[in-house]
Amino acid sequence: MGLKLPIALSNRHIHLSQEDLNTLFGEGYELTFKKALSQPGQYACEEKVDIIGPKGTLKGVRVLGPVRKSTQVEVSISDAIKLGVEPVVRNSGDIDGTPGAKIVGPKGEIEIDKGVIVAARHIHMHTDDAERFGVKDGDIVKVRTEGIRALVFENVLIRSGATHALEMHVDIEEGNAAGVKNGDMVELIKKEVLI
Repeated sequence: MGLKLPIALSNRHIHLSQEDLNTLFGEGYELTFKKALSQPGQYACEEKVDIIGPKGTLKGVRVLGPVRKSTQVEVSISDAIKLGVEPVVRNSGDIDGTPGAKIVGPKGEIEIDKGVIVAARHIHMHTDDAERFGVKDGDIVKVRTEGIRALVFENVLIRSGATHALEMHVDIEEGNAAGVKNGDMVELIKKEVLI
């Protein structure tokens, strides 16, 4: 038997650089805390923006804080199709060669030439949890869900560090397909070698 861990479903959202935040919301703008997220130091903000692609718009996309080095939009495959961009699955922060979009805020707009991704499934783990699970940062594993729509998620990336809290992240479409909701427990069943 593998070890159990909680799962969380991620809806579309955006991370902004300070420079882009200033353009969209005004010079020197600071994000407004709405609620804490499961990962330490991460939080949902009151601010929202519209994302515009070649074929469609996603209105009211929530900003997550704190600000980052680069602006990154995380969407589902259906969202990418609605925008009219190629749905590229990537690890967070790996945005080279990804599609761009127009982002519209209350004080201005920007055009990013990259940064729209479908986030790869991943598991956050504290280093102590990684030792307990017998995995390390960068490993690829399989995870099994339970219930009437049980399935196995393959190609799940381990992201381990001293500031990580134990939780698997999938986008809302994958979670709905598996019939899981925030806080449900899933089972890590196999460690694989990344080739």
